[in-house]
Amino acid sequence: MTNFLSADEQALTRRFMETGHIIAPAEDRAALDRIRDLLVRSACEWLDCPPPADPDTFLNGIGERVPVDRLNDFRLHQIGRLNAEPWARAAYFAAARRTLETLVGNELAMQRRLNLSIQLSGDDSSLLPVHADVWSGDSPFELVLWIPLVDCYRTKSMYLLPPGPSRALQERMAGYTGRNTDDIYQDIEPDLLWLDIPYGHFLLFNQNLPHGNRVNQEPEARWSMNCRFKGVFTPYADKRLGEFFEPVTLRAASRLGMAYDYPTGFKE
Repeated sequence: MTNFLSADEQALTRRFMETGHIIAPAEDRAALDRIRDLLVRSACEWLDCPPPADPDTFLNGIGERVPVDRLNDFRLHQIGRLNAEPWARAAYFAAARRTLETLVGNELAMQRRLNLSIQLSGDDSSLLPVHADVWSGDSPFELVLWIPLVDCYRTKSMYLLPPGPSRALQERMAGYTGRNTDDIYQDIEPDLLWLDIPYGHFLLFNQNLPHGNRVNQEPEARWSMNCRFKGVFTPYADKRLGEFFEPVTLRAASRLGMAYDYPTGFKE
């Protein structure tokens, strides 16, 4: 297959195909900091408290201020505040733009809303059982950009099943008929990769690979955002263009072609 990618692009592509993920420093740290500052201000508004001197300590310790039974209300407030800002999605994209363009394409469709997850220490109400997104109606042509707002490590982070063990699981999936996701987790646990991602970095991963989280057993809260990207002209599944996705980097030739109407009476 002809490959006109640069040497750096080829190296990044090989690493992604081999591991199923990329962890790298944010390509626009100021954009990421702006998002975090917004969510800290929004949290202080909801809590009616003064802005903290140290945003990192504030976010990590949010469990001391927000009880579990109010966590979902708090999270929905934060998501609404985040998505109300017209600059937020562009800032999110900027945090990993070059990597996305190398691994997904330069004509991208982006999820219309940014997601936010907050998992308190010891909380079992925010669990995401092992799954691959394609199992529930996502296109296999999508990648997920996952960005933490605090340092994420061990059970405060998420896990991913690497490509090799994932292929092996695919081949025996029929054997789990009538069983549950915890049975799958127990079988694949020895092969799982727990991802350490410090604040200021992003994770871009293949959502066709099984992944999820467990109870956060670390003493701090996890804050993480996620958003899907795909090539505009790649196949869609249940989540459609214009409903769930919208184009964000459509090029001139595509705009011309999509808008073109043949002259009246023209026959090919």
